[in-house]
Amino acid sequence: MRARLPLRWLLPVWLSACAGSAYRVNNEGRLFGRTGNTVWVQGPWEAIQPSRDVDEVIDQLCPAIMKLEGAAANDLGQEYCGAIYSLGEGVYYASHGSPLGKTVPVGSTRRKQCTPPSRVVDARGRTSTLADYHSHPWAPSPLSIFDLKNDNQLWFIRIQFDRGCTVMKYLPYRHAPRPGEVYVRRNGTWILMGLLESDLDKDLGVVTPVEAK
Repeated sequence: MRARLPLRWLLPVWLSACAGSAYRVNNEGRLFGRTGNTVWVQGPWEAIQPSRDVDEVIDQLCPAIMKLEGAAANDLGQEYCGAIYSLGEGVYYASHGSPLGKTVPVGSTRRKQCTPPSRVVDARGRTSTLADYHSHPWAPSPLSIFDLKNDNQLWFIRIQFDRGCTVMKYLPYRHAPRPGEVYVRRNGTWILMGLLESDLDKDLGVVTPVEAK
């Protein structure tokens, strides 16, 4: 007969399986969904005030996302992905966050990884996407090689933030003959932290640190 595992051993597994599940069940097909292998998200997200200054939108994202299920649950947590977009009138909006993606191992635990959206749906009109954003449920968490590789870039800007609300920005310049740029948000200012100096660096996600000024 197989021994029964103590409840305290099963609790982390149960939490991992449930992180973000109610949010997904209640909102899939309404606030986010799949079209084939891609993910779409609905906007605007009422929790984020729109602005003509995209940084004002970015600064609201982390506090709002961290209120969602599992968003700050460390290795047992849930990533959320979304987009920043406009309707062509010079005002930027944020979409709802999507938990859709795959579950990946992190050490001895498992984490739910989100897929950046390929499309934003807004009933008011045609959308133009500027950036994708995603959260990490632990801290500190810098941009990874996966986050930086050229093949994984969908838009002009990539925003990432961790559970401590350290916000990173990547300008990939995927089709331009200039370095990719990695920034961190500090006291309302973007500080340059690293460069992806060559096309090969951008393909591989290799960052050369720069001295912060």
